[in-house]
Amino acid sequence: MTDLAQLESHILTDIAAARDETALEAVRVAALGKKGSISALLATLGKMSPEERKTQGAAINLAKDKVTQALSARRDILKSAALDARLASETIDVTLPLREAPAEAGRIHPLSQVFEEVNTIFADMGFAIAEGPDIETDDYNFTKLNFPEGHPAREMHDTFFFNPKEDGSRMLLRTHTSPVQVRTMLSQKPPIRVVCPGRTYRIDSDATHTPQFHQVEGLVIDKGSHLGHLKWILHEFCKAFFEVDHINMRFRPSFFPFTEPSLEVDIQCRRDKGEIRFGEGEDWLEILGCGMVHPNVLRACDIDPDVYQGFAWGMGLDRISMLKYGIADLRQLFENDVRWLSHYGFKPLDVPTLAGGLST
Repeated sequence: MTDLAQLESHILTDIAAARDETALEAVRVAALGKKGSISALLATLGKMSPEERKTQGAAINLAKDKVTQALSARRDILKSAALDARLASETIDVTLPLREAPAEAGRIHPLSQVFEEVNTIFADMGFAIAEGPDIETDDYNFTKLNFPEGHPAREMHDTFFFNPKEDGSRMLLRTHTSPVQVRTMLSQKPPIRVVCPGRTYRIDSDATHTPQFHQVEGLVIDKGSHLGHLKWILHEFCKAFFEVDHINMRFRPSFFPFTEPSLEVDIQCRRDKGEIRFGEGEDWLEILGCGMVHPNVLRACDIDPDVYQGFAWGMGLDRISMLKYGIADLRQLFENDVRWLSHYGFKPLDVPTLAGGLST
């Protein structure tokens, strides 16, 4: 009986000392399992006399009941403590500000936004979007666009050329998106109405020039196309893009190898306190170049200039992005500064539409 009392006391001490349910289960198995200490005592009852079995059996069963009750009580305490710890670790402080959803925290780059704005405007006018490779042939980038041999743009100091091939020809990074116009004229029959946005490359780098930049060019080829159509398209584009009701434009004679006549386009603006406002004031700002497609370009693309004529224009997407959104340095567009992007960027769901506003 003394040994049973000591065993019971030892088991109850172990139960009280159990720190978690795993430790408590180990104590239960050691006491009440198939090979447990109390189970072993119960197994000896069969070898006792009836008198001993009556006395010893009652004492052993009483010890078993005490251990079972202690196990149950300790298990309830440990479960309650575990629940309290879990609730404490998963507590949400409702006084904290709500975290921004990914769609709210992310930002669309101004260039991507302007791509969509420009495409939206021209698509509304009935233009299709045409694209081409960044790596071009000398023929598509220069020859078919009426660039003569020895033209400065064909030199290494202006253009990124690849190493010559075995036949002496060289591929290059396109210097404008005009090769897309060439590819379109070679693959489609007039009438043609396309705009060609994309990346372009020239060896130049300063506050207003980068080695890689973006352009959008437009092309119309038809039997009755003329400069009046071109002027209307550019006027409507500038009004829609800069979101003004009216804007004066000035067309000045210029020269490009691929157009004749060629024109530079200035738009009305007002410079005040470091800002530029369009559609008002008495200043002028050059924004793009344009003209009637040169007959040599049409012939090179298998289009008869005696039957068809057309016009084209081109502008820098980076430049008009800077003008519209007040970006001072072109290089900031490519520095990948998240702080800058959070200031100048657009929310992903602010999709530009002519009805809802391009840059709301």
